[in-house]
Formats: sequence, structure tokens, C-alpha cells
Amino acid sequence: MAKSRRRGSTGSAGRPEPVVAPVDGGVAELIPDPDRPRGWTLLVDSAPQSHVDLDEPDRLTFEYQRRLGHIADLAAPPGRPLRAVHLGGGAFTLARYIAATRPRSTQQIVELDAPLVQLVRTHLPLDPNARIRVRSADARAGLAKIPDGWADLIIVDVFSGARTPAHLTSVEFLADIRRVLAPGGQYAVNLTDGPPLAHLRAQVATAAAVFPESALIADPAVLRGRRFGNAVLLASDAPLPLPELTRRTAGDPHPGRVEHGRALADFTGGAAPVTDAGAKPSPAPPPAVFR
Repeated sequence: MAKSRRRGSTGSAGRPEPVVAPVDGGVAELIPDPDRPRGWTLLVDSAPQSHVDLDEPDRLTFEYQRRLGHIADLAAPPGRPLRAVHLGGGAFTLARYIAATRPRSTQQIVELDAPLVQLVRTHLPLDPNARIRVRSADARAGLAKIPDGWADLIIVDVFSGARTPAHLTSVEFLADIRRVLAPGGQYAVNLTDGPPLAHLRAQVATAAAVFPESALIADPAVLRGRRFGNAVLLASDAPLPLPELTRRTAGDPHPGRVEHGRALADFTGGAAPVTDAGAKPSPAPPPAVFR
């Protein structure tokens, strides 16, 4: 791995300078937030991955991360520690959030890109008091090593070249997710798709084949197939906190909609669940998405 700029280096105006370094997934960039003294945005091959504010780790900026934050907030009574698994590390944003909002939580991060993990550890260090373990491994292989019923919450946010790998989209993968979840535990995944939403519809059908309860959170324009964007799929073996989740999502800076029940079943349009045998990566985003 080539050398990157040292943490804390500043430009002529006294502001931190960007950090650029090759990682397994391409070229990673840590871009300082002009409005937050210790805020940083992580990009990989120019695709935004996550935002971190080291001074306020409970502050979530990206739309999809706010929605995952709502899910974490509602996964248990306020303040109760969680056992959480994060498949996909990025800048460890959601793990930092849970550590800040639910002290004494125990968390595991599984991230395949070891140079990216080292870059983030070096320039955006974790709170040494946080109970967060980071493991460099494939997400599915790492999941397989976690004991049955260990997790209260599993968050999946894995992208390779801005696409979700095929082996993380199948009923077989979700069956292992359910194995690791404790009774009443929740699975939340960040998905991306655009018209005609074939990937998103199939992922909803796949979750429904494994879990009795599910919901989909997204911008209405994404749900209508008008643009490419993020959607968060939530599933569990127990009833979901839909009224409060709907209220929080509607109150976001970029309001979203929560679909569930019959409306969500209708959204799939008869899509079949995905199996390992026929799994494909999520579609690549249009070039204009990151411009």
C-alpha cells in the first residue's frame, strides 16, 4: 500500500488536507468536511461511501445512514446495549453511532478490504473504549463464523465497484443472517437500484422468503422508478416498529416513505426470490450519479 498523507496534516489555511491512498477496492479518498472541524467523507473510486464526524459520532449525514440510524434507535429500548454485526465497514460510521447512542454495545465489523480498514483506523481512529472488533474477511465468510442467535442487529452495507456482490443477495445468505440473529433481531441492508427496479423487487421477494416481517424505506422517486438511488430493506421474525419508523423517516431532511404489508408485496410485481445459483450483482449506477 502506498503512503498516504499523515493524519492531522493541514493546508495553508489551517484546514486538514484530503487523504488519498490505494486500497483493494480502488482509490480511497478521505475528504475533509468544510463545515465540520473533524468531519470526513470517504470515497472509493469517486463513489461516496460514508461520512464521519469524529466530534459528533451520533450525527449521521448521508440519507441512507440516517435511515439505518433510525433502525438502530428502534431496535431496543433507548440506551440498552446491542450486539450488532456490520457486514461492510466503510468508515465505521454506523458502528460509531451505535457506540455513542448505546454505550456498552458489543459490535463486530467484517470488511474485506484490509488496506481500507488500515486507512480508516489510522486517519479516523475508533474510540478506544468502544467495544468494536474489526475483522478483515469476506462478509459471508465472516458471518459464517458468528454463533447462532448472537446478534440483535445485522447491518449489511457491502459494495464492490459500487455494486452489491452477487453472493450477498440470495436466500441462502439471508438464511445465515437469520441464523445469527437472536429472536426478534433485525436485518437491515443498504440497496441501490434504478428503473426498472428489478434488483430491488427481487431483494424484497428474497427477504420475504426468509423472514415473516419486512419493510422498505426509500425516497418516493426511487420507489416509483424515476431515478437511481438507495433503499433500506428491513426484516425480522418479529413485528417491526413501523409507526415510529414511518414518523422518523418522514421527518428526515430528505423525507422517505416506508412500504410494508400488502403494498410491499405488490411492489415486488411477482419477482422471484434470488438463489445462489442465479444470483447477480446489483446494477452499476449511471455515471451521472456521482457527478
